[in-house]
Amino acid sequence: MSTAAVDETNEIESAKKQGKYVVLAGCVPQGAPKSSFVQGYSIIGVQQIDRVVEVVEETLKGNTVKLLGQKKQNGKKSGGASLLLPKVRRNPLIEIIAINTGCLNQCTYCKTKHARGDLGSYPPEEIVARAKQAFEEGVVEIWLTSEDTGTYGRDIGSSLPELLWMLVEVIPEGCRLRLGMTNPPYILEHLEEIAKIMHHPRVYGFLHVPVQSGSDQVLADMKREYCRADFERVVEFLQEKVPGMTIATDIICGFPTETEENFEDTMTLCAKYKFPSLFINQFFPRPGTPAALMPRLDSQQVKKRTKRLTELFYSYEPYGHQVGQIQEVLVTEVSHDKKYYVGHNQFYEQVLVPMRPNFMGKLVKVQISSASKFSMMGLPLDEVVMPGLVKPLEKGAVSGLKLEKNDNKVSSDFDISFGCL
Repeated sequence: MSTAAVDETNEIESAKKQGKYVVLAGCVPQGAPKSSFVQGYSIIGVQQIDRVVEVVEETLKGNTVKLLGQKKQNGKKSGGASLLLPKVRRNPLIEIIAINTGCLNQCTYCKTKHARGDLGSYPPEEIVARAKQAFEEGVVEIWLTSEDTGTYGRDIGSSLPELLWMLVEVIPEGCRLRLGMTNPPYILEHLEEIAKIMHHPRVYGFLHVPVQSGSDQVLADMKREYCRADFERVVEFLQEKVPGMTIATDIICGFPTETEENFEDTMTLCAKYKFPSLFINQFFPRPGTPAALMPRLDSQQVKKRTKRLTELFYSYEPYGHQVGQIQEVLVTEVSHDKKYYVGHNQFYEQVLVPMRPNFMGKLVKVQISSASKFSMMGLPLDEVVMPGLVKPLEKGAVSGLKLEKNDNKVSSDFDISFGCL
């Protein structure tokens, strides 16, 4: 069960009433180990997940175990558990690789630093090895993730562009790489190299750069370590050098110090760039953060601002100009309504295609026939542009490990809960 999606206290109590043994894992117990709801339970920290079997075995014996320490290598914090550990992919066609953990910032509203600590990067060789293993198992799309991908390598004498160029060398034809979230300060110095990499045919021209506010005053109060002009430079440079590139961003409405004038700055920023992907969140006071101690804005005022920004977002159509274009899309998923396969074009824009079995995991050439707010419809022009190189693992199969029958069964008397802040 995931405590990111449900009320963790109720879920834990429910498991307890059923007589289950409970181990709490993830960001919530790591960031708040003294919280009342975690007392009396075994806890495994975000960097100790490779010891989960050990913790489970001790818990089943009736012991309470707490492993919250950070892994270190040569006296420095490391990325965490080995990337080559066996895992089960939610989607056999997509491999998610954490390239680093932790953060260099101290944003006043965020608890990531509490839970994840300082920056810890995985060695580039380990990341490349995991990517190669994934492709050998039929994966066609790799997502690089972390709290801030732009900071990668600063602690180990490497850099994000250096890692990306190494990965590009091992991506088979017909496969793609998607770069995860980066904050503006740490991508600025790499803009030239990132633009070159985004031009590569096996790398999506997509970047998620959370701005959070269009007001310099609010950004300073958030301790975001950049100003509006820095963010605008990132967006404009990449859009100029990589025409058509997708920039996604996040906004927090109702930060405690946000004035009406500050909010107007956010509105003008979003109106200027018309982001095709805009994640709008209302401020939430996370216990233990400086922002949680600030006087909060009136909730109705925050709702009005959220509504205005949402209406702005829905007022423009980002994909209409692409109708009639011929594109190649990599098909990896099934739509929520189960009526179409979902693919993404070179700029990671969603394209729906007919559910032909031979399309899944393949590059398909389509003509865009229509567009909506969040996706486009593609009419196939050829059966398949690029066949898959390797048959993917069955859904639920364990990556990197050949299991004997029934080896992966877990006792029904055991419950493990993962929490995200």
